Amino acid sequence: MSSFSTIKYDKIDNIADICLNRPEVLNAYNTQMRDEIYQIIGAAEEDSEVKALIIRGEGDRAFCSGADLTEFGTAPSMAIARQVRWERDVWGLLWAIEKPVIAALHGYVIGSGLEMALLCDFRIATNDCTFRLPEANLGMLPAAGGSQTLSRIAGVPIASSMLLAGYAMNSEEAIRSGLVHKIVSGDNIMDESIELASKLANYPDRSMRAMKHAIRKGIDLPLESGLDLELNLAVACNGE
Repeated sequence: MSSFSTIKYDKIDNIADICLNRPEVLNAYNTQMRDEIYQIIGAAEEDSEVKALIIRGEGDRAFCSGADLTEFGTAPSMAIARQVRWERDVWGLLWAIEKPVIAALHGYVIGSGLEMALLCDFRIATNDCTFRLPEANLGMLPAAGGSQTLSRIAGVPIASSMLLAGYAMNSEEAIRSGLVHKIVSGDNIMDESIELASKLANYPDRSMRAMKHAIRKGIDLPLESGLDLELNLAVACNGE
């Protein structure tokens, strides 16, 4: 069930299956993919039948190798490129979606591919992954939140190594750092992802939305304020 050119989209029962579909260029992220992902995530959020999402990459070699530099490098200016980004803020939409999102990762998870995964709630990886943020070597900064999400998820030392020194991390290092939640064989990645998504999809919508809000908003609050947030969400969730 897909009418897009850079992604494939289908629904598996109550799970949205979003597949990056440019395997000939290692699923490099271009403007067409940006627009199509933006459309699909918005539609999945509004679709009452969808209870959870899986994002994965087509082909054997990569989840996503990062931005398509042959296209992004031709932008008139960095300012214009960033303005376009905010007009179609895939990253903000992905971060704000109230339904659980699973990144099913394999092969190269580079640049904006890694940043996309960091915005998901769960990251399941095959044992052949390479995680890297190469922007510093290119004279750039991450444009999809990587400088902020990586340190929050894996800690400042890991973020410094990957962001400043361009350190490439493998799957075993990634799970030790907390960057991924589980490592599976390549043959089992979709089965594991669907199993988890199905479990999450069967939980009450209201509690899932409230829990995501508590986790994502609470991390930046002092503990006392975070506890107040949790209490208010619990009261609202219970309909009191």
